[in-house]
Amino acid sequence: MKPQAPSHLPPPIRVGCAGWSLRSEHAPEFGEGNSALQRYATRFAAVEINSSFYRPHKAGTYARWAQSVPNDFRFSVKMPQAISHDHGLASAQHLLDPFLRDVEQLRDRLGALLLQLPPRLSYDGRTASAFFRALRRRTTVAVACEPRHDSWFTEVADAMMAKHDIARVAADPARCPEAATPGGSRHWSYWRWHGRPRMYYSSYTEQDLRELAEHSRPLATQAPAWIILDNTAHGHAVPNALRLRTLLDGEANA
Repeated sequence: MKPQAPSHLPPPIRVGCAGWSLRSEHAPEFGEGNSALQRYATRFAAVEINSSFYRPHKAGTYARWAQSVPNDFRFSVKMPQAISHDHGLASAQHLLDPFLRDVEQLRDRLGALLLQLPPRLSYDGRTASAFFRALRRRTTVAVACEPRHDSWFTEVADAMMAKHDIARVAADPARCPEAATPGGSRHWSYWRWHGRPRMYYSSYTEQDLRELAEHSRPLATQAPAWIILDNTAHGHAVPNALRLRTLLDGEANA
């Protein structure tokens, strides 16, 4: 298949993967480039940087990445585990400044920040609200939060996130029914699909992807939407994301 030319208009739904690693068997699906990121950006309009969760990247690295993608391409950057897992959001405000200083080198290519919480972290409204207030004093960038404890999926927690303009991730597999649909701020939506039945390893079926396209398309007519495929361990994220983009483009029979 000949790679499609990249769009020069923001798509209604940004589809991408957690990382831009491309296997050799997928190379014919992409255009040319001097790096994997440049080749990835010939087909996708978004990518999620997960490595920032484990280690900081230099400001110059973010700047280089920004310069290597088209104008309409956007990055989502995962916040460090020191904030979410080590501190559990408590007294973590001082960790925001160096992180934001570096990621802001993405300039207008910075589309979102992702905060993934550990499964053990139960909802504490005071702690969460204080953290999100501190975050919002520092940035107006769109923020998506993926809580993984059932206590976060309540009207109270949802209202708190909406108050601070934080979107709650729609995740798959969903730890509870509410986790499958976007919540929090409705100014935008963010799906993270990790693979099912085996997280990170399993490929999604055609029916799975069709249902995701059907569910996400109406929301995207109301506000921006992102869908990130995180089933990267066996390389399924790229073909799943390519197929999903085709479905969303209305080319289901292509």
